[in-house]
Amino acid sequence: MDFEVNGHNIFFIVLITFLTSAILVPFVKKAAIHANAIDVPNERSSHTVPTPRMGGLAIFGAFLIGYMLFARTSIQMLSILIGGFIIVLTGLFDDIKPIRARTKLLFQLVASCVVVFYGNIVLNHVSFFGLNFNFPAPFNYLITIIFIVSVTNAINLIDGLDGLAAGVGSIYFTTIGIIAFVLNKMQGLDIILSLIMLGSTLGFLIHNFHPAKIFMGDTGSLFLGFTISVIALLGFKATTLTSLVIPILILSIPIFDTAFAIFRRLLKGEKISTPDKEHFHHQLLKMKFGVRGTVLIIYGINIVFAAISIFYVLGDSKVAIALYVALMLLLLFIVLRTDILFHHLDNEEKKNKVKKKK
Repeated sequence: MDFEVNGHNIFFIVLITFLTSAILVPFVKKAAIHANAIDVPNERSSHTVPTPRMGGLAIFGAFLIGYMLFARTSIQMLSILIGGFIIVLTGLFDDIKPIRARTKLLFQLVASCVVVFYGNIVLNHVSFFGLNFNFPAPFNYLITIIFIVSVTNAINLIDGLDGLAAGVGSIYFTTIGIIAFVLNKMQGLDIILSLIMLGSTLGFLIHNFHPAKIFMGDTGSLFLGFTISVIALLGFKATTLTSLVIPILILSIPIFDTAFAIFRRLLKGEKISTPDKEHFHHQLLKMKFGVRGTVLIIYGINIVFAAISIFYVLGDSKVAIALYVALMLLLLFIVLRTDILFHHLDNEEKKNKVKKKK
C-alpha cells in the first residue's frame, strides 16, 4: 500500500498541518479580541458567553504552510490560492464588521471565476445514477461557478454550533482520502489538498468543539466551503470521484439543509439570506439533545452518508443507491415532523389557539 503523496507520508502531512493549526489558534484568538471580532450572544445563539470569531485564519495559515511544504506549484494551485485568499479576506472583513450579503456573494463569484477561468477547473460532464451529462461552453463555466458558490454557502449556513462545520469538513476530507487510497489514486491535487485541509481543520476543531473557545467565523466557514467545492471539482477531473453522487452523499446534510432553508424562506415571503433558527441543527436542539449531542448526531449521519459513498465506489452501486434513498426518506420524515419547512404548533400554541376560538 502506498502511503505517500508527492513523496511525503500522508500521516506526516496531516500531523504537521494539525499541529500548525492548533498552535496558531491562540494567536488568532488574541488578534480577534484586538480587532473586536467577537460573537456576542443573541436570541439566535447557542452559546452564552462572548466568543472570538476569525478562527478560520488558523485554518488558512495551516493550509498555506501545508501548501509550501507538501504541494507542487501549478496554475491550478495558484488559482486556488488566489481564490482562497479572496474568500478569506471577505470572511475576515465580515467577522470584524458585518458586510452585506450581496457584497459577500460578489466576492465569492470573483473567487470562483479565478478558479474557473485562470485555473481552468471546469465541470464539463458528470455522471449521476448511471446517467451522463455533458456541459458545452459557456454552460460549463456557469454551472461550475454556481457549484462553487452553492457549496461555499452551504458550509457557511451550517456553521451554527460548536464544531459542526469543522467536523463535517473533516469527515469530507477523510472520505476523499479513503476513496483515493483504496482506488490507488494518491497523486492528484485533490488528495494533497484534502490531507492538508484535514489536518488544518482537525487542529482547529480541538479549540472549537463544545464548549468552543473560538469560532471559525465567516473567515473559516467560507474558506472551508470553497476548498470543499474545489476539491470535488478536482476529483471529477482526476476521476477520484467517479460520480456526482459522491460529494452530494458526503455533504447531504449541508446541501439539503441549505435547500430547505431557501424553500422555507420563500414560503414565508422572506429573502433567502434572512437568518432564522429553523435549520436542522436547531430542530435537534429543540428535541433537547444539547449542543454536543446535536453535533455528534449530525457527525453520525454524515459518517453514514460518507460510508455509503465509499461503498458506491467500491461495491454494488445499486445497493448504495437503495441505501441512499432509504436515508433520504428518513431525513424527509424528520423534515415533515419538524419546523425545517413548515411551522408546527407546539402544545402551548395549540392551547392558546383554542382559547382564542372560545
